[in-house]
Amino acid sequence: MLNFRPFQILRSLNSKRARFGVEMRSVFWDYSSNQLKMIDQRHLPARFEMVAFQDYRQVAEAIHEMVVRGAPAIGAAAAFGMALAALASRASERSTFLQDLHQAAEVLKAARPTAVNLAWAVNRILRVVQDSPAPVHELRALTLEEAQRIADEDVEVNRRMAEYGATLIEDGDTIIHHCNTGALATVDWGTALGVIRMAHEQGKRIHVLVDETRPRLQGARLTAWELEQYGIPYEIITDNAAGFFLRRGEVQKVLFGADRVTANGDVANKIGTYMLALAARDNNVPAYAVVPTSTIDLSLRRGEEIPIEMRSPEEVLGLQFKGEPIAPQGAKARNPAFDVTPARLISAIVTENGIVYPPFGENLPRMVRR
Repeated sequence: MLNFRPFQILRSLNSKRARFGVEMRSVFWDYSSNQLKMIDQRHLPARFEMVAFQDYRQVAEAIHEMVVRGAPAIGAAAAFGMALAALASRASERSTFLQDLHQAAEVLKAARPTAVNLAWAVNRILRVVQDSPAPVHELRALTLEEAQRIADEDVEVNRRMAEYGATLIEDGDTIIHHCNTGALATVDWGTALGVIRMAHEQGKRIHVLVDETRPRLQGARLTAWELEQYGIPYEIITDNAAGFFLRRGEVQKVLFGADRVTANGDVANKIGTYMLALAARDNNVPAYAVVPTSTIDLSLRRGEEIPIEMRSPEEVLGLQFKGEPIAPQGAKARNPAFDVTPARLISAIVTENGIVYPPFGENLPRMVRR
């Protein structure tokens, strides 16, 4: 296990930004080279590697291949991808420049359709550019400025969510956490894991049960790695062990993030969230979703309307046990990346504007408008 505080290596790799006191981030723009840089999350915890991008198509591929993952981090990466498209465009006419940006937007949006932050960030870039009367050469700079603003806002939003969410955590709590929702899944700080981190920094004695989150093991690989850096006590459990610990009364809270929340409070999150929320409800343990308001999609009424990404069967069939394939040769698999947890199983939704309690159909719109 690597032994350093979060993203310490980033500081050594980017000493210029470190000298100015800018905290290193999972996704950031390197102004010295006009490149987008991000942590390659596929190699953690074995290796800590940075990757650089100069083309929006590369960014779209990185999002699809999960070099970067987590709804807020994907949104920021896509926004910077739009900035790369703006810098690469050779258009001198406004109409042609906008056409180039719309082409890049379609490619980026198609990379991962379930996470609403991706489309939200791309559309925000387009809206700012379209609304500006500036000439094309200024629009290029405006695109990057807006992408940077999206990234900076994400850090502040996450910190505010962490402060609200930490009020739900009591001293001595054991928490089951699903998937990865920490600084790696955002620009910095995190959503659900940010709440846990804030509670820890407030001096609350907490313990985290980290479920593996199959098939890509974001919990075992990424959440455990982050908790190690923060010095927060944790244990890794298999996904199907959560009900065991909930039934024994060893768990006081369940926390997870979301990739999209509909107007009625249904939550689309990493596959396995629904079963975890069911087990929590059966054992009277509150389940909290921690999401920025940019993840709340009021245009969709309920979870059945959310597009669910189906990923390659190889993510399931390619797993090995003791160096051997886990499945017979020729086996088939189905691999949905997300499931939908009905609002009735959600105790509250934590946002940067405050904590939302049922009825979500009435209270979510008010919180988003705030």
